[in-house]
Amino acid sequence: MKVISVHVGKPKTVEWKGRQIKTSIFKQPVDGVVKVESLNLEGDEQSDLNVHGGISKAVYLYPSEHYDYWKQQYPDKEISWGAFGENLTTQGLLETEVNVGDQYQIGSAIFEVTEPRMPCFKLGIRMEDDGIIKKFLEANYTGFYVKVVKEGELQSGDEIDLVHKDDYDFTVAEMAALYYKEKSNKELLKKALGFSKLLDGWRPFFEDKLRKL
Repeated sequence: MKVISVHVGKPKTVEWKGRQIKTSIFKQPVDGVVKVESLNLEGDEQSDLNVHGGISKAVYLYPSEHYDYWKQQYPDKEISWGAFGENLTTQGLLETEVNVGDQYQIGSAIFEVTEPRMPCFKLGIRMEDDGIIKKFLEANYTGFYVKVVKEGELQSGDEIDLVHKDDYDFTVAEMAALYYKEKSNKELLKKALGFSKLLDGWRPFFEDKLRKL
């Protein structure tokens, strides 16, 4: 497991459908060592802190393995590392294998997996296609957010080492699927609600879904 590419970006304003939108999804690759801080990578800044950023969404990881799929979906687009707004493009960390609560060391920093990335309309801006939101959820290729357990430094090419495997066995893919593909799966909802590390923002959402079922 390793880091393929590192990206950061500051908020910028773009025009989309006649509106001026502030977004940080357009990230640029970084060469050399990058400092890992408690809320983000050095040089990175989230635009809308109501839905992005914070301790539980400090850094966003996306598997490089999914890029071939997206290149097939958008053959006329140039889709390079960082296209999904991720900070770290990775190899060997798939949502179906990574548990929420797992901890990984990258460089001298340690991270804990917190939740899948739920796309907003700004991904549609980045890809110039509102339809990617549905495609993203249908494919269940969401990538995931991590919080910073230990600050440090990292860079492209760094190995990713598992330092703790959460024994509840609740994967990123399972959690993401409950938002769209498996939203009526009672057993999976119960599994999610039994997870002690489930973030507060998700618990009432899953409780409401289960109650309605």
